[in-house]
Amino acid sequence: MNTADLGLPVDVPSTALFTDHYELTMLQAALKAGTAERRSVFEVFTRRLPEGRRYGVVAGTGRVLDAVENFRFDPGVLGFLRERSVVNAETLDWLAGYRFSGDVWGYQEGEVYFPGSPIMRVEGTFAECVLLETVILSILNHDSAIAAAASRMSSAAGKRPLIEMGARRTHELAAVAASRAAYVGGFTSTSDLAAGFRYGIPTVGTSAHAFTLLHDRERDAFQAQVDSLGRDTTLLVDTYDVTEAVRTAVEVAGPELGAVRIDSGDLLLVAHRVRQQLDELGATGTRIIVTSDLDEYAIASLAAAPVDAYGVGTQLVTGSGHPTASMVYKLVARAESADPTAPLVPVAKKSTGGKTSVGGRKWAARRVDEHGVAEAEVIGTGPVPAELEEHQLLVPLVKEGRVLAREPLDVVRDRHTAARARLPLSATQLSRGEPVLPTEYA
Repeated sequence: MNTADLGLPVDVPSTALFTDHYELTMLQAALKAGTAERRSVFEVFTRRLPEGRRYGVVAGTGRVLDAVENFRFDPGVLGFLRERSVVNAETLDWLAGYRFSGDVWGYQEGEVYFPGSPIMRVEGTFAECVLLETVILSILNHDSAIAAAASRMSSAAGKRPLIEMGARRTHELAAVAASRAAYVGGFTSTSDLAAGFRYGIPTVGTSAHAFTLLHDRERDAFQAQVDSLGRDTTLLVDTYDVTEAVRTAVEVAGPELGAVRIDSGDLLLVAHRVRQQLDELGATGTRIIVTSDLDEYAIASLAAAPVDAYGVGTQLVTGSGHPTASMVYKLVARAESADPTAPLVPVAKKSTGGKTSVGGRKWAARRVDEHGVAEAEVIGTGPVPAELEEHQLLVPLVKEGRVLAREPLDVVRDRHTAARARLPLSATQLSRGEPVLPTEYA
């Protein structure tokens, strides 16, 4: 069932207004000038990674494909544009028939990237490609930022599972996208039911402090939860006194108690004390889950603690201090006329202040050493060197307007795990440093 049929705001019938006003005014001017139909190549890339980050994570590609497919100017949208006089009648007529008919190439979702990597390449007429700029960047910048934070957290967590719990810390629609991106980056489940419904991500959850406070005694709250959810449930033990709560939890649920959750205090110290107490009470199989404003650094600091899982909210959905990947969408080549056979000419903005870009339709490959470990991101505009042909990173995503590359989210998640494993070991260090791979231009 399509979520739009249920009135849920996680799907929209059209993505055409997820754009900036000036995209349409550029279109109008290009139509008038006769340049709108020139064959063009746009590329998505970032000039730098967030400070201290060693690699980026491509996330949101699947959502981009949905957005491109649903980019339509229906009567309601056209009426809005007409009422506001955003564009003239001729442009409205052109928009009424808009269907993206070009090609999209890109890094596969879950892959890693570096400064200059042509993460996505959009090819078609200027008119049809320029309209997609804002929605593509909106999705990739948000999702890649969340996935990068999630990747760092999952690396720090090792084999311990991570629960995404950030829905209440961001916009309700962003929360669904963030949960998807977190799953790509290595999280195992989410508390957000909309994300579970939309993307099939496993959902988890039991109770909050309010449930304990509702009851006259903590014991009554625990008993009610166990009666309803079974002995394998997770009991929240830091509403009042942790030691007393753990004792009560085991008395109520028995040694079969599934888990206890700690949401405050010195998590390292408390986790050790709780583990010792659980073992003394015979609940040796009861797991310990910790929450409380965790980020990758806090998770790493708990590596030696007897913790079985982490729940992460605010820091995850805000990109752990870097809520955008700073990607841009730039015209890198265009034809000299509207003739479909006209050759492409490289173009690039000349600028100071770190905003320079490299013109030309690019390929990208990752050079590896004799052990299969990545050693450089190689980008070029000419022929691909023979030794790099098998290591190319761009794959076809859309061909003549038809989506080619939809994938199950578990495939994307596994791809990221594998891509990260092929990087040098220093990639997963949390200390500040430069990108783990240099970008070379061939």
